[in-house]
Amino acid sequence: MRNDVKLVCLYGPESVGKTTLAKRLAAHYKTIFVPEVARDLITSNDLTPDDYVRIGHAQTEAVVAAIPQANRVLICDTDVITTQLYAEIYLGKAPEILDELQQRLIYDLYFLLDIDVPWIADGLRDLGHRREEIFLKFKEGLTERQIPYILISGNWEERWTTVTTQIDQLLVDVSN
Repeated sequence: MRNDVKLVCLYGPESVGKTTLAKRLAAHYKTIFVPEVARDLITSNDLTPDDYVRIGHAQTEAVVAAIPQANRVLICDTDVITTQLYAEIYLGKAPEILDELQQRLIYDLYFLLDIDVPWIADGLRDLGHRREEIFLKFKEGLTERQIPYILISGNWEERWTTVTTQIDQLLVDVSN
């Protein structure tokens, strides 16, 4: 299924720049990115367990469908772990199928984006008052699953330099 395409996940809580970075990286590497599909599926954070399952399936399917179209690297704006974490935050428990969906895709690089950038509200972002707590939950989500990650912090240019250096190294390693 994967061929030689490397999967890169931009991961972290709301309003840390994942979407902006995903678009910029896709243009830089002349590839495509997979957006956060929940944005197209929901209009509020008042969701049922079935809604989270639908989002998990849709996110997984979007990544799988994008792999053949990618040029060496596929940039993913989020992952199913994120769906699990938000289900836990809003419902108190994540539907079990999300665990299975999360394990279907193995990302080559995880970037955990820090909360050291301004929080910007929109119609769905409503956890700014719990930003540090949510960030720690995201960090624990990777640690508990023993998924290695690179913490991305600093100003926008520092973030860009760190991320592109790591992706460049990943692509060089593939070539050798």
